[in-house]
Amino acid sequence: MGWDAFGLPAENAAVERGLDPTVWTKQNIDKMREQFEKLGCSFDWSCELATCNPDYYRWTQELFLHLFHDGLIYRKEALVNWDPVDHTVLADEQVDAQGHSWRSGAKVEKKFLDQWFVRTTAFAKSLYDGLSDPMLKGWRDVIKLQEHWIGECNGLAIDFQLISEDSRYPRTLPLWTDKPELIESAEFVAVAPCSFLGNIEESADTTETLRRLNVCVLNPFTNKHLPVFVTKDVEFPPFMDNHIGIPCSSEVDAELCKTVGIEFRSTNVTTSNDVDGKRREIVEKAKKWNIGRYPVSSKLKDWLISRQRYWGTPIPIVHCQLCGVQPVPSKELPVILPTPEELSKEGASSLDQAKDWLSTKCPKCGGKATRETDTMDTFVDSSWYFMRYIDSRNNKKLFSKEKAEKMLPVDLLIGGKEHAVLHLYYARFMNHFLHSKGLLPTSEPFKQLLVQGMVMGQTFRIKDTGEYLNKNEVEKRGQNQFIHKKSGKAVTCHWEKMSKSKYNGVDPMDMFTEYGTDTTRLIILADVAPTSHRNWSSATFPGIIKWQHRLWLTVKDFLQLRNELAPEQLHASPKGEKFVEQELMLFDSRNYYVRGVTLNITDTQQLSVAISKMQGLTNSIRRSSPENIAQGREYERALAAQIIMLAPLAPHFASELWAGFCSAPRLLHSKIVSEREIQWDKDVLQQNWPEVDMEYKIPLTAYVNGHKFLELKVARYVLDKTTVEEAMQIVMADDKFQKYLKVWRVVDIKFDSVSGYGATIQLSTEKISDKLEINNTQT
Repeated sequence: MGWDAFGLPAENAAVERGLDPTVWTKQNIDKMREQFEKLGCSFDWSCELATCNPDYYRWTQELFLHLFHDGLIYRKEALVNWDPVDHTVLADEQVDAQGHSWRSGAKVEKKFLDQWFVRTTAFAKSLYDGLSDPMLKGWRDVIKLQEHWIGECNGLAIDFQLISEDSRYPRTLPLWTDKPELIESAEFVAVAPCSFLGNIEESADTTETLRRLNVCVLNPFTNKHLPVFVTKDVEFPPFMDNHIGIPCSSEVDAELCKTVGIEFRSTNVTTSNDVDGKRREIVEKAKKWNIGRYPVSSKLKDWLISRQRYWGTPIPIVHCQLCGVQPVPSKELPVILPTPEELSKEGASSLDQAKDWLSTKCPKCGGKATRETDTMDTFVDSSWYFMRYIDSRNNKKLFSKEKAEKMLPVDLLIGGKEHAVLHLYYARFMNHFLHSKGLLPTSEPFKQLLVQGMVMGQTFRIKDTGEYLNKNEVEKRGQNQFIHKKSGKAVTCHWEKMSKSKYNGVDPMDMFTEYGTDTTRLIILADVAPTSHRNWSSATFPGIIKWQHRLWLTVKDFLQLRNELAPEQLHASPKGEKFVEQELMLFDSRNYYVRGVTLNITDTQQLSVAISKMQGLTNSIRRSSPENIAQGREYERALAAQIIMLAPLAPHFASELWAGFCSAPRLLHSKIVSEREIQWDKDVLQQNWPEVDMEYKIPLTAYVNGHKFLELKVARYVLDKTTVEEAMQIVMADDKFQKYLKVWRVVDIKFDSVSGYGATIQLSTEKISDKLEINNTQT
């Protein structure tokens, strides 16, 4: 367990309360840890970390230095989203459709600032291609989101110098082209009317469709000054508001050149060899001049990590008047945040007021220097935490390479869909980078994804004003009609993400108090699958509570009937027909539900379905006769499996059930349950997970051309060892398939088997008559 504890929300909340963010954050961590412990979550607390602790961010700073020394971190002037209330830069994703800050609600301003960037575009192609890694499981639509975010790496982004006497213009302009081999033939630059550059110079004529600006772009490959026009009559690259005009490759660009009187000539780059050679030449020059480097899409930008706030990881850089920008030596890390007392009493808004902290020495010349006052984007902190988990107490390096080889990549990442782009992209970037340095075993960090749904609470809003109301302020009138008690105004009811400001949250402590820990856990898990949104309602609670009561009665009945047995009954097994029939039924039920529950927990993560199947097993068990309850071997096995499978979901309740189960007198006849299956002297959480019996028949499913054709039941001891040839023989022996083979022939076979759960055989077929017709035609 770790705490992603830096960031603007925590800082603002602390400032509002007049608290040091360190104190406020620690109080919240302590409260949440208490709730986790009450919820019975079994985390390895020896690996606990918090991104705001110096023993963690010391290594975030070390990671920054690794990137810096590899040329993957740089500082440049950039047009940014500026929040005038919170006094910080916002990422594009933190600005809503109306141009307001996600946090303060202020109208966001555009301004130019010198900012720190991570050159994530250096790994753009690697990150795009990595989405095809066969190791990835359960990524599904997340792959599409990542592909859309990164884009096809089919061009080159180049920083061009802007030349103007107007100080309102920036120093550089990034331009993208998918034809870098023709960059020497560029004749102009176009910017969209809605772009920042397009609005620097005001125009009295609002109807003009083409306007030249008092600025030029220097083409470094020709040293030619290119005019800049404001127009919408060119083909802008996707997600770009500027365009470099190359008339020899575009009729639209050629037409604009003719309109404004720019003469141009066609290029000599014609053959594919010429194109490839010229492209390599341009890319090498761009790398040499540090103005462009890697193949990238038009939409992907480098990662802006500068934040002008206090509560974040300090950037380990100093500024020296003689030596310029210098990295802090690794041996001097961590660069620790100053205490808030050294900052402005207005609310710890920036590090540039911590005068004593700012003053330092240059690590290169020893002269006077000033510390960097920006802190890092919190996504930097969370981009590598999973690597630190495996070695969280290592004070020598980021993590042990040997431990990484043993424990990484991560088996399962669980997160909301809001993290499916940014957090996942940054984590993948860091992993690809460290893999390229030989520190990690794989380029991709996560084998499997589980994108969890949101817990939604019921909200009430006054229809006219949209004001949120507490549930206690609302009165129900009719089936779906509500009014405000005080004003009588109509109220609308919706399901929305839980939030204190919307009065629709549920305090976990209230749940623990009213229902207890394990009932709360089951209520959380039982209603819908983890991937689905959950409308939180108490209407489903009684079903879980009744199920727990039935389980308690089941163990109670078992204990009572087993304790009533005479000693000789413990040594003998009844032979009656009804007893045997019920034992067979319990054998079948146990195996059916063990197989289903295990698949739902370990493979599909459909925990709500697993709980439903456990309830199905409970129903089967409770249909048993008193004789089977008291003396049945299969009853004993089924009840044991029931409690063991319940244990991960409701550990305290299952432990109580198990203690009662194990206190019963044991059967002593020849068909007793093996010690491997039930370890009577150990707790329920130390038991082996139930397995499907070897004699139980599990499915061999045949698919033909992608469609399910038939399902055959085969004993596990046979199917577990079945080869593809043997599986094909089993399928071919079926009457339905034999009829099918009279018209179709098998051209390809794929076989997959999972021990204890079943096997699938995928068959590709073609019509025999079609094959004959093709052969006759060829003849």
